[in-house]
Amino acid sequence: MKTTIDIPENELKEAIKHTGAKTKRDAVVYALIDFNKRRRMAKLTRILGTFQDFMDQNDLKIMREDERWEKRCAKGC
Repeated sequence: MKTTIDIPENELKEAIKHTGAKTKRDAVVYALIDFNKRRRMAKLTRILGTFQDFMDQNDLKIMREDERWEKRCAKGC
């Protein structure tokens, strides 16, 4: 989608420098992707504390061991 916008030159130059983009368009696209990603992560961070039964590393380890056991039994215990 083509859009005409007025971007402060110093901000655009800094974005190009930080992203290593070769074009202004690439710098703007990268900045939009990064912005959206940070917003999604912030949203997830806000809801993380609301889960009652959120899995920790120990629970994940037990689940993986159970899956391996089930696969072995399926092949013949």
